[in-house]
Amino acid sequence: MKIKSNSLRIQFLTRLVIVLLVIIMISSLVQLYFIKSQITENVNNKASVISQSIELGMDETNLASQSIEHQIDLRLGNYGNLIAEKLNNQSSSEISNQELINIKKELGISGITLFAKKGNDIVGVKSTEHSEIGFSFKKIGYNDGFKALDSLYKNKRLPSEATYSAKNMFALPISQSGSQSNPRYYKYAYLIKPGRDYIINPYIEANEIYHFTKEVGPETWIDKIKEKNTFIKEIGVLNPSVFENPKLETKLFPPIKKVVYGEYSYKDKRDKQLLAEIIKNKPIDKHYINSYDGDKVYKLFLPAKDGNVVYVALDYKMLSGPLYRHSIILIVTGLVSLMALFLLTARFFNVVYGRISAIKIQIGQLEKGDLTAKSTFNDKSELGDLSESVNEMASYFNKTVSATREQAAKTQQLSLLLEAEASQSVTKMYEISTEATLKSRDQHGEIVEFLNKLIEFIQTQPQYSDATAIIKQIEEMKKVANDRTSATTDFTITLSDLLQSLYLQSSELSNIANIMLESMRKFKL
Repeated sequence: MKIKSNSLRIQFLTRLVIVLLVIIMISSLVQLYFIKSQITENVNNKASVISQSIELGMDETNLASQSIEHQIDLRLGNYGNLIAEKLNNQSSSEISNQELINIKKELGISGITLFAKKGNDIVGVKSTEHSEIGFSFKKIGYNDGFKALDSLYKNKRLPSEATYSAKNMFALPISQSGSQSNPRYYKYAYLIKPGRDYIINPYIEANEIYHFTKEVGPETWIDKIKEKNTFIKEIGVLNPSVFENPKLETKLFPPIKKVVYGEYSYKDKRDKQLLAEIIKNKPIDKHYINSYDGDKVYKLFLPAKDGNVVYVALDYKMLSGPLYRHSIILIVTGLVSLMALFLLTARFFNVVYGRISAIKIQIGQLEKGDLTAKSTFNDKSELGDLSESVNEMASYFNKTVSATREQAAKTQQLSLLLEAEASQSVTKMYEISTEATLKSRDQHGEIVEFLNKLIEFIQTQPQYSDATAIIKQIEEMKKVANDRTSATTDFTITLSDLLQSLYLQSSELSNIANIMLESMRKFKL
């Protein structure tokens, strides 16, 4: 019983531990799955909100930048008109480079170039920069530039890429200089006055434009967003067409860059493929997570309205850290709760097991015959009622067995007395019956002999006329005597048998009483 009880306890605790471990594993896996989904959703939402905010900010800042650039374009147009006035009606051959340099200094611009036709080409004939003299768009293979100048000469439709156009004048976006060995970027305007044989080309350096647009441009907006959100690694506006065809970045005009605004340092081979997919499947956003020098970065590519792609790189650890910490707290809290539940359950089971064991020990003692066994513990539950019932049952058995033992002892005593008396009575009765039988037979013999003699006597006497009747009566007397002798013999034999049976039954009753007493000796009362 002890081994079974211990096995039951081990079995219960083992199953409880297994159930708790399964609950912990399932809850942890489910929680981690949902937290991971929550992290992904949270990161995606934040990245999308930031990207949309950047796009909205870009729209606003681009409007401001375009407004400023438009003012600069108007200013370049005014510079062109001023230059034309200062040059009067001189031909290109009459104008000196020094004169242009003086005008440049007076106006405070980066340079002036005069383009004129030479054969089938339009080249720089006079300029404030020596490298500009003899410059030709045809020579550098940029036919669109030649066509734009030729259209200006012929008063035809001006290039669509122009940021500003008016009668006989257009301004272009910032572009790379084709006449200088080191890449430099300028804002160019082209103007021709009626009756002149040259095109006036005033230009200012791009840094001067950036000076005007920096405070309201997209770069400033990007910097502000990065300052407010420390989890942002970098933000950039990318041109997917340049990623698809890198040669576009080397073109002079229109000026095309891979990174239009912001930064793009977390480069990956997949980016080119993602950007190509965005071009084909607008407006599907793409994102993935990758590690760069130990930093886990979440990268998002979101198509913008202008054909560019907003690129955002977020610190994944910083974004997911709070949620992971929250999940760890929840898991630890769950573990502590389950451990507390396990300890409480185990303790409760041990209490129940201890009380059941006490009752089982009591029942075991009762099985061994100890009817004084009691289980004592204070419990108002069903176990307490069971213990009280077992105690009452033990008391009842104790009283019943005690009473039975007393009766068995009395029975034994009486059976012994009866056996002894029956034994003596049988002996005496045997003697008496033998003596009575012998005496009865002797008397019967004497009576029969007397009666026979009496009959013989009567028969010899003639004076007895009714001798036959007397003999008949004597025969009847002989019969009566014979019956009485037989009855006496039967009575003595029957009485002897009765006493013998009584003796045997009293002996058997004595044996039964002994067996009962022997059986009840194992009970402890």
